[in-house]
Amino acid sequence: MVNIGGLGGAMTGKERGGPLRGVTVVETGSMISAGTTGRLLADLGATVVKIEHPQTGDHLRHFGPQNDGVGLWWKYLGRNKHSLSLDISGDAGCAVFEDLVGEADVLIENFRPGTLERWGLGPQRLIDDVNEDLVALRISGFGQTGPYADRPGFGTLAESMSGFAFLNGFEDRPPLLPPTGLADGIAGLFSSFAVMSALWNRELNDGGGQVIDTSLIEPIFSILGPQTLQYDQLDEVEQRTGNQSSSSAPRNVYETADERYVAISASTQPTAMRVLDAIDREDLKEDPRFADTESRLDHKNELDEVIQGWMAERPRETVLDAFEETGATVAPIYNVADIVEDEQYQALGSVVDISDEDLEAGKGLVPNTIPRFSDTPGEIRHLGPTLGEHNEQVLGEFLGYDESIIADLRDREVI
Repeated sequence: MVNIGGLGGAMTGKERGGPLRGVTVVETGSMISAGTTGRLLADLGATVVKIEHPQTGDHLRHFGPQNDGVGLWWKYLGRNKHSLSLDISGDAGCAVFEDLVGEADVLIENFRPGTLERWGLGPQRLIDDVNEDLVALRISGFGQTGPYADRPGFGTLAESMSGFAFLNGFEDRPPLLPPTGLADGIAGLFSSFAVMSALWNRELNDGGGQVIDTSLIEPIFSILGPQTLQYDQLDEVEQRTGNQSSSSAPRNVYETADERYVAISASTQPTAMRVLDAIDREDLKEDPRFADTESRLDHKNELDEVIQGWMAERPRETVLDAFEETGATVAPIYNVADIVEDEQYQALGSVVDISDEDLEAGKGLVPNTIPRFSDTPGEIRHLGPTLGEHNEQVLGEFLGYDESIIADLRDREVI
């Protein structure tokens, strides 16, 4: 398979480029789910050509917080990608698109089902007629089939219909949606795994190209635990429990004397006993209300009152020190400023400054690539590019179009 790894810049050693160097991806569509998949693959070395409409670009460019008109969501999810402004809804753009797909390993799209088919670019046709080895990922709200397939789909709808919102929040309050694109992000993670599984099948099992169908509603539903078994076997519908747990106690968020917060999770018997050590209440180990997990769950509110009373008399750092001394599990509730300043995150290199002339002081702080690879680490080469920044590079260097062809496409507003 021909690849366009050269677009990512020259390698300076076998360690550079990440484990996916040489994999080529064409990403089209917009917003978070497809963008997350492309970002994850690009972080680990895949060359990702991001196709955007010449007039509007990805809607992500105008979504969320802006810095003097520069979309920060775009800078984050557009990183490491090559922006090609291309209108694929017309014949000329379709021809360029087919040329790109013909040389790629992966296609990512998240249009409403039927859109690519309407333009004559259905993924199965592309596999049959253009590139038999193509792995085509399709992300949509409700999947490519079924009675809801034609509905527009956004993460909020998936967070609602997956069961997440029903479980999230407190039992005496309405269901609670997440504050960010959770369903889209989870779908992007599942999709990245699916793409790599399909490439593995293609390369090592003598498989060919295939279409992957990811809905937004299924990935987030699938990580919410054994709810279906609980419903099927016990005839129970799991309910909201706030910050408590239906499986273990103590588990909650507690306020300390300096009006800060910590979280405790005691999922095993030994960790629960160490919490009692940390709050100087060893006597409660013999209390039948708290002696085992089932008893603690039956009396979790009483146990929380004891723990909160102890926390309310001590500042957060004293609380953390006491729990660390006994080996009990506790963590401070962080905001993003806390994360950036935390010594563990700093030791891991979890947040990095990347040069970008569009941003304040010519750089921007973003989460680093994860997980870490010992021999082929990923890297952030640049943040989200300007619209069409790589038109000449992709069309000229990769596809071999001469200047007159590129100029004609520009004059006709195809690019």
